[in-house]
Amino acid sequence: MAETTPEAGVETAVEVAAGSATELTEILVEAGHSVPFPGAGQVAGPALQSARVGTSDTARLLLQVPGISLYGAGGVSSLPAIHGLADDRVRVKVDGMDLIASCPNHMNPPLSYMDPTAVGALRVFAGIVPVSLAGDHIGGAIIAESAAPEFAGPDAGSGANYSVRGEVGGYYRSNGDAYSLNLAASAATETFRIGYTGSTASADNYTAGGDFKTSTVTGRAGHTLALDEVGSTAYETRNQSLDLAWQQANHLLQARFSYQDIPEELYPNQRMDMLGNEAKRFNLDYSGEYGWGRLQAQAYYEQVDHFMDFGADKRFWYGPDSGKMAANGMPCGPISSTCAAGMPMDTEGKTLGASLGADIDLTEAQVLRLGAEYQRYRLDDYWSPSGANMYPGTFWNIRDGERDRLALYGEWEARPTPRWLTLLGVRYERVDMDAGDVRGYDTAPTAPGNQAAEAAAFNARDRRQTDHNVNLTALARYALDETRSIELGFAHLVRSPNLYERYVWSSWPMAASMNNAVGDGNGYVGDIDLEPEQANTVSLTFDWHAPDRRWEFQATPYFTHVRDFIDAVPFDAATWKPDQFNVLQYANQEARLYGIDLAGKIPLWQGDLGRFGLQGLLSYTNGENRDTGDGLYNIMPLNATLTLTHRRGGWDNAVEVVMVDAKDDLSGVRNEIETPGYTLVHLRGSYAWPRVRLDFGVENLLDRLYDLPLGGAYLGQGRTMALNPTDGTLAWGTAVPGMGRAYYVGLNLAF
Repeated sequence: MAETTPEAGVETAVEVAAGSATELTEILVEAGHSVPFPGAGQVAGPALQSARVGTSDTARLLLQVPGISLYGAGGVSSLPAIHGLADDRVRVKVDGMDLIASCPNHMNPPLSYMDPTAVGALRVFAGIVPVSLAGDHIGGAIIAESAAPEFAGPDAGSGANYSVRGEVGGYYRSNGDAYSLNLAASAATETFRIGYTGSTASADNYTAGGDFKTSTVTGRAGHTLALDEVGSTAYETRNQSLDLAWQQANHLLQARFSYQDIPEELYPNQRMDMLGNEAKRFNLDYSGEYGWGRLQAQAYYEQVDHFMDFGADKRFWYGPDSGKMAANGMPCGPISSTCAAGMPMDTEGKTLGASLGADIDLTEAQVLRLGAEYQRYRLDDYWSPSGANMYPGTFWNIRDGERDRLALYGEWEARPTPRWLTLLGVRYERVDMDAGDVRGYDTAPTAPGNQAAEAAAFNARDRRQTDHNVNLTALARYALDETRSIELGFAHLVRSPNLYERYVWSSWPMAASMNNAVGDGNGYVGDIDLEPEQANTVSLTFDWHAPDRRWEFQATPYFTHVRDFIDAVPFDAATWKPDQFNVLQYANQEARLYGIDLAGKIPLWQGDLGRFGLQGLLSYTNGENRDTGDGLYNIMPLNATLTLTHRRGGWDNAVEVVMVDAKDDLSGVRNEIETPGYTLVHLRGSYAWPRVRLDFGVENLLDRLYDLPLGGAYLGQGRTMALNPTDGTLAWGTAVPGMGRAYYVGLNLAF
């Protein structure tokens, strides 16, 4: 494990080493970037590696970083939150690409395109983000990277100048009958490398630690769910990537084609399910070392075809005649004016991006970073008619959506003395947005939900918006001695609204409820006139550690004030009611967040039985809407994790205790659901041979029934198209529960 020193100045780098099975046992904290960042914690290997084995959700690898929490979503698509700010408020880069969720429910976030077994490095900037890595966000940043290419050395392959490497592995988890298989193989000379990675994962619905609901009805004849079965949590996913790399002296050129096919990913906190997601990505990246510094250039393109409808656990047929049988044995027939067969929804997204950056070594103690970035995004979101009130035409949720970004930045890093490090940066972004004319299913004035009038009003508006956003970062670090350092940082970050926040136009409850990126069960309407969010953050980090970092402790208090925070207000105050789902509208308000992260580790004892140690994390965030006095939505309550570790020879074991306080500081306008506190116990173990690694463990050892604080409202079964159905299949007030006891085992073989 590479250690960091006060002089090294690094960000939190959660390194998942790729290559051999023994390398996979380590989570390296490396000095990959020369700038230190307040609020960053450090991660030890055993707990994170076990989490990698037991999940196909890459975002879960981040849970060992203080300040990180996860919005619940599908089985491979959790949304990371940093200090209470999530989704588009966090910049997520995957192999240098700025990817965008092309879905009204954000079912395909950036990290969902990378299987955990393909991760080579995860870097988390939980505090102050340098402008060279910032852009169009107000929270932290997450940088996900595939494994760096390995070329053959002069003596590779028994004297030949080529090498062949590979790895095959998989896991099985008892709860939900989940499994994953992965394969990686490469062949390389000293200058050229070709590599392939592929993975597939599948799971059925998982069960909670006990009965959490009162109804087994799904809305489909003959199909019921047990009272402890969490509906709509099944998934199936496939990822493949082909990589080419050339190196010559100090220059590296990489080309990568990636393909994802998700036939099914069901969602327990959304009214729709993802029944198809096909993504194709092309990525070309160059980096080179020159006498004056470093140069990096990149270009990428992504095309996403996304499809949603009701999965197996949600009602499919709707309408007054939905109980009648047609001649073909199906209710109502395939298309009917009084009965609807599901609600097909298609989204097409295209992203073209490019970046150019240079690190110029002014002196041995000063570096100037200059760069430019461009992103062109196009979106079409349309819903084909299937009968009843969804007939005769196509509903255009967003048509010809455009969102283009152009950014320029400059950043100066200096070390005036061996004890001091300073960083100052400025970034300018121009964001241009527009959308075309829309229409409802029916253009008649009598169409339900006021579709015709609202579409006409939207089309009559000038919808083009241009934002000029300026970001600033300033940081200073002082090392008192070899065991103590202090970091103080300030950042002014700006994020423009996304296309859904500005251009979703229908308040018809059936349509509005299909636009929801936070899983609270409400419906959402956009606002063309939304202003960009502007966040000012102050962060302070105290770091105490042994000279060799055998023991260490970090404390990071922070404060963030957000002007024009995009929250929600009732679309119609006269119809808003407590204890139910409502139609809301995005609106600019004022927000404040503050909190503290604590992280530390200490060796306990070393002898014939091995080495024992203790690691701990604690995070607290308080968020408030200053206009209403309510809490901000989905703020993770006070939580802590204590891990007792043991290592001896090839053994690497841990007992982990997770403690979470009750969530009772809630968003009133969203009718957010309160969740009680809980404590979970996990057991993890592994043994590594030279080329084989075996992982095993038990999650939620005591089979505790608990609610996910950020899991949202349970919408996993029943009549989800209706905002507040009265037939007993779906009711407000049930939170999505966490997984009950789960045994898992994983095996990796390197060759």
